[in-house]
Amino acid sequence: MAASPRNVYFVSLGCPKNRVDSEVMLGSLAQAGHVLVAAPDQAEVIVVNTCGFIDAAKEESIDTILEMAQFKERGSCQKLVVTGCLTQRYPDDVAREIPEIDHILGSADFSGIADIVGGGGPAPARGPRTLPIVQVSETPEYLYDHTSPRVITGARFSVYVKIAEGCDRPCSFCIIPKLRGPQRSRSIESVAIEVERLVAEGAREVNLVAQDLTRYGADLADKPTLAQLLTRLARVDDLRWIRMHYTYPSAWSDELIDVVAGEPKVVKYVDVPLQHIDDQMLKIMRRGHSSRVTGALLERLRARIPGLVMRSTFIVGHPGETDEMFDGLCRFVEAEELDRVGVFTYSREPGTVSAILPRRVPAAVADERRERLMEIQRGISRRKNQALVGRDIEVLVEGVSDESELLLQGRWYGQAPEIDGSVYLADGSARPGELVQARVTDGSDYDLAASLATA
Repeated sequence: MAASPRNVYFVSLGCPKNRVDSEVMLGSLAQAGHVLVAAPDQAEVIVVNTCGFIDAAKEESIDTILEMAQFKERGSCQKLVVTGCLTQRYPDDVAREIPEIDHILGSADFSGIADIVGGGGPAPARGPRTLPIVQVSETPEYLYDHTSPRVITGARFSVYVKIAEGCDRPCSFCIIPKLRGPQRSRSIESVAIEVERLVAEGAREVNLVAQDLTRYGADLADKPTLAQLLTRLARVDDLRWIRMHYTYPSAWSDELIDVVAGEPKVVKYVDVPLQHIDDQMLKIMRRGHSSRVTGALLERLRARIPGLVMRSTFIVGHPGETDEMFDGLCRFVEAEELDRVGVFTYSREPGTVSAILPRRVPAAVADERRERLMEIQRGISRRKNQALVGRDIEVLVEGVSDESELLLQGRWYGQAPEIDGSVYLADGSARPGELVQARVTDGSDYDLAASLATA
């Protein structure tokens, strides 16, 4: 049955990888003739793409679904569709607890979204306990490619490209393999064709995302590598910055280091979630490497990549983390002086190994540890930013600053979109998407001030 055109309102929650899925769904909807509207009260159909990674994300997803369900009760919306990680993880629970939903899809079951949105006319009248239609694959398999339509929802000059989906790592705290399925990579040419199209549409920065970039290609017959992919993408005309999220500490090859170091378009920004440094905790977390491996990697990267900016994340409060383990992590962060650090308190996720471990850390203690580690990092970040004063940097202009209409706002290569700070630009003008030279005049905990006039 051909899909009937509908007015559709779309809500996308969660990480950049989820955003890519949302943009692919939006592309499918637009290609089928559906009209994307800017407000839920204008929609005949509402689609919510959820996140289910940690407790806070699950709560946000549930709250959003309930909020959107109100538009059905008011009669302005005829159909509510929910997809993503939350419904992949808890399809039956969501169906039972929120019967206002008409259709539930898993994290990789959205290829037919256009027909689901438009098929069969308005949703039939249903009793209060009638459950939604559930289409959730037990093992996610779908992976979009260069033939998939996309509607970019953010700035066209900085875009995300997913090069692989799923994960084969056995980390004890992580639910991602169950939410996203096993590792499955796109071919180099598929990624390159998509990047060429995005650059032709105005992209200057491409952010490569996957659960684990460093395992890219391991599941394909010809075993392409991340280094080979970067080399191919560097040949795309008018592409200026290639940025990587996220890499695994024990999987950095010499080939990859050489490409990052030697290819000008690959920004010297390395994102390696280390999670911890204590050997016993790394073993409990099932990370598959030791503190010695971490130390050796940092030494190799710093010795061979000029201008390196390093970002990492850590988990505090994991079951079994003692005061001594945490103190060791603090000493590591103080000594290594990483440029960017994010700290998360452990979130117990049912279905993971960590969820059944003994020696749980009280939430208040975990919160205190997070604040202490972030305070250490704030001082490091401030010193590093102040050390940039007087230096000329290249800045990707994002637009007028949120702080003042008299300032422009952007990022240099040492700042990733949405997770790091910004550069505030004075004394000049530039267009969004333009790369400009600016001289740093001040540095705070996370942000820089710079002048366009003195560069």
